[in-house]
Amino acid sequence: MAGEIKSTTTTLNDLLAPIVQEAMFVAQEKSLLRGLVRNYTVPKNSGKVLQVPIYPTSTASALTEADDLTPSAVSTNVANITLAEAGLMTNVSDLSLNYSESNVIADVGRLFGEAIAKKIDQDITALFDDFTTTEVGGAAVNVTAAKVFEAIAKLRTKSVDPAGMVCVLHPLVAHDLKSSITSTFGAPASDMGNEAMRTGLVGNLGGVPVYESAAITSASGISKGAVFHRDAISLAIGDDINIETQRDASARATELVGTATYGVAMTQETYGAEMHFVTSL
Repeated sequence: MAGEIKSTTTTLNDLLAPIVQEAMFVAQEKSLLRGLVRNYTVPKNSGKVLQVPIYPTSTASALTEADDLTPSAVSTNVANITLAEAGLMTNVSDLSLNYSESNVIADVGRLFGEAIAKKIDQDITALFDDFTTTEVGGAAVNVTAAKVFEAIAKLRTKSVDPAGMVCVLHPLVAHDLKSSITSTFGAPASDMGNEAMRTGLVGNLGGVPVYESAAITSASGISKGAVFHRDAISLAIGDDINIETQRDASARATELVGTATYGVAMTQETYGAEMHFVTSL
């Protein structure tokens, strides 16, 4: 009706639930490292610091019949994981919300989810520098399957369970590794090499799955990576994603603020070996 006064057709407050749902789904699906480390959930009102007990390795010894056993004390160390916030803000105009051909709700949820997932992965890979097992590779060393085997072997000598090991490499290092195990000009290729050529995935080396992540830092042609056990690093989640809105009527837009509350910490520094390699690209 002409002259009728009406409010915004659809407000983002009305659509907040599907935005949060999409953001949480994307954050969980897009974070590669989240699924490769130990996860903890922190309940509300339980404090900002989660204490994770670290138990020492116990040793059994041979016994003589009827000898009395002497108890050994189990001294438990504690790793503290401190929760903190990470977040971002964006503005969605009324024009975009009401007339965009794309699904603005899905777009906003995906934007927030991908940003949080990337931040979690970056925080986890930053801890690779804290591994105490002897580093593999170097500033003038190219990646090969043998170097990955070397990192695995160094962890195996420390009795780290291979069943929980993973290898994570920068995409440029993963490219060089895949190139080194493929054959493109007639020489017989290994099954792993053929798989890398078909799918772009390295697969398993020495029983350890190999992943690539752009969250790993690279500088001056040198990229790092690591072989580690999932118990080496822990991720504590408070709030997966919390999204709030605030109306800016003068701008005909709505502010959306997305935050996640979590913490990461090294819990077993001997359970990982960092690697550095020069890249060909």
